[in-house]
Amino acid sequence: MGTAASLYSWLTAGMAPFILLHYQGRRILGLEFLKHGQERRGYPSVLKPEGPLIWFHAVSVGEAMEALPMIRKCLEARSHLNILISTSTVSAFSVLQKILPPRVICQFAPIDTPAAVDNFLTYWQPQAAIFMESELWPNLILATSRRGIPLALLNAKMSPASHRRWSLSPVKGLVKDMITKFTLITPVNNKESIRYQNLGALPHQIHFGGNLKYASGAMDLSVVDGPVYQGLRNQILGRRAWLAASTHKGEEKVIVSVHKRLKQLFPNLLTIIAPRHPDRGTEIENNTRDALISEVSRRSINERLTMWTEVYIADTLGELAIFYHLVTVAFVGGSLFQGLNGHNIAEPASAGCAVITGYNVGHFQEMVTEMRMHSPLAVEQVSGEDELYECMRRLLGNESSLAARREAALAASNAARANVVNRIYRLLNVHVLNQALGKLSSDE
Repeated sequence: MGTAASLYSWLTAGMAPFILLHYQGRRILGLEFLKHGQERRGYPSVLKPEGPLIWFHAVSVGEAMEALPMIRKCLEARSHLNILISTSTVSAFSVLQKILPPRVICQFAPIDTPAAVDNFLTYWQPQAAIFMESELWPNLILATSRRGIPLALLNAKMSPASHRRWSLSPVKGLVKDMITKFTLITPVNNKESIRYQNLGALPHQIHFGGNLKYASGAMDLSVVDGPVYQGLRNQILGRRAWLAASTHKGEEKVIVSVHKRLKQLFPNLLTIIAPRHPDRGTEIENNTRDALISEVSRRSINERLTMWTEVYIADTLGELAIFYHLVTVAFVGGSLFQGLNGHNIAEPASAGCAVITGYNVGHFQEMVTEMRMHSPLAVEQVSGEDELYECMRRLLGNESSLAARREAALAASNAARANVVNRIYRLLNVHVLNQALGKLSSDE
């Protein structure tokens, strides 16, 4: 272990009581589940299944959705395999509980202290560890490597700010220690590859397979056969409906204002707001009523969507796929104001929606560009209320224009997604799984 890694391990060991106290405070505030506190200390809450186990780590909802296609592919290819997925947020844990396939266990990730990591690895003893995006936790990665467990980093990326922080001399050696432990790194693009190589990744570690955001955008079509979808579909039948998805604070005010303007042209309009953080449901309802819209319903308290409902607040977890399939137009939020970084536009595109988003989309600008290269109609970007209103007015008032944008978005999403899971699985198989589990006869 290098000097920087030893110092980090020593510091986090000494700070462990305070870190645990921090998580206790989060549990009191409702930001952590009380009954899962032991998992943060590395102790399991469920029994380990018999047979080989692959561990995926995804910090939050977005990363977990990227991991799911790979998890399903691993289970499909290796029938004897079990999967453990760890996450760090209550929202991701709640969503995963609803959608995980059989033979997959979900636990909260251990805090990055030597004792918690040791408890976690000693109990689960995974044959391989697969991290998503930019989850660089020194104790977790270095301890996993010391046990001879092969590591992969899929959909690798980091923001320019993170790259600058990791490049600072006091921590650069520690970062290099971590990055060089990965057997496989699949960056989302060449720019991210360069960033990881600047931090110490070697050329033989890096292989390109595509962006798993497109694969995570491929909605499970079983949602349209479920009773929740069918019930909601019957409630909005015959109405013009659009969705503002993954909205952040301040964006709902814009959405409500656009709704009021559109309502003058389309009297039967229904606006559905699915906030990024569902616990803001009450706040959004109150602000909507303050804007003189009285017919507001909230899904989290089981209020029915009636023919008079103007704004329906979908303040629940794990149901966004359902709402994307219910509407023809989706605005993807987290994108109207500076400081926001956008959300996955492949999800509504794969559901057949016309896709609108703002200009403050961070990493997702590359996805916007790629989809537009396939078709200029695939995604429309707007700068604020007036442009969003004009865009919605055109789409809701012109069936042929709406159909063209829906078709373009779906085609662009399908083209970008084509074979990405298979390509990355082949890389994972060659560089990690064959080493960890043995070569399948079908791979020969």
